[in-house]
Amino acid sequence: MPQDLINPALTANTEFTHLNQDGSARMVDVGGKQNSQRQAIASALVQTTPAVIALLQSAGLKKGDALACARIAGIMAAKKTSDLIPLCHSLALNKVEIEFSLDERLGQLRIVATCAVNGNTGVEMEALTAAAVSALTIHDMCKAVDPALVIGQIQLEEKTGGKSGLWQRAAFLAQRPAPTHTVPANSAQTNTTQINTAQIKSGASHNGATS
Repeated sequence: MPQDLINPALTANTEFTHLNQDGSARMVDVGGKQNSQRQAIASALVQTTPAVIALLQSAGLKKGDALACARIAGIMAAKKTSDLIPLCHSLALNKVEIEFSLDERLGQLRIVATCAVNGNTGVEMEALTAAAVSALTIHDMCKAVDPALVIGQIQLEEKTGGKSGLWQRAAFLAQRPAPTHTVPANSAQTNTTQINTAQIKSGASHNGATS
C-alpha cells in the first residue's frame, strides 16, 4: 500500500482524547472543529456452517428472512450509537448501508456497514456498532439451528474526512509490526480475507440497503 495512505499522526498518537488530565473520562469537545463529509466502513465476520449459510441465502429459517432483519437492526443500531457508547456524540447520519457477503463453502457471512455524515466528528463507532448489532441479530435468528455460531473480527476497515483524511486498514497494518501471538486453528479468524473497500464502493457486495 502507498505510504501516503497513512496519516503519520494516526500512527504516532499516544494520547487518549477521552481522558482529561486527572484520568477521568470526558466527552471530547468538538465544537471548534469544522464540518466535513465523513464516512466510515466497518465489518464483522459470522462463522457458522454451510447449512446455515444456505438457509440464510434462501430465507429458509423459521424466524424468517434473517438478512433483512439484520440489515434493519444494523441501521437502527447506527442511529442509537450515542445511547449505547457513553462518550459518543449524537450525529445526524446521512447514510447507513449494510451489505452481506456469504460463503457457503466456508460457512461464513461477512457483514459490511458504511456510515456517512456531514459533521465535525467521525462515524467510526456508528459503523462498528451497525456491523456488531447486525451480527448479533444473525446469531439470534440462527441460534436454534447453530447455537455454536461465532461472531468475530469486528473491525474498522476505512474512514475518510476530517483533519486526518483517509485511513485504510490494509495500509495501516502494512506499517505495523506483526503480532507475536498465534490464532487458534478453530478461530473465526481462520480463512478470512481483507475487505476490499473499492468493491464496497462500487456496489459489488451483496444486497446493500440505505437509510
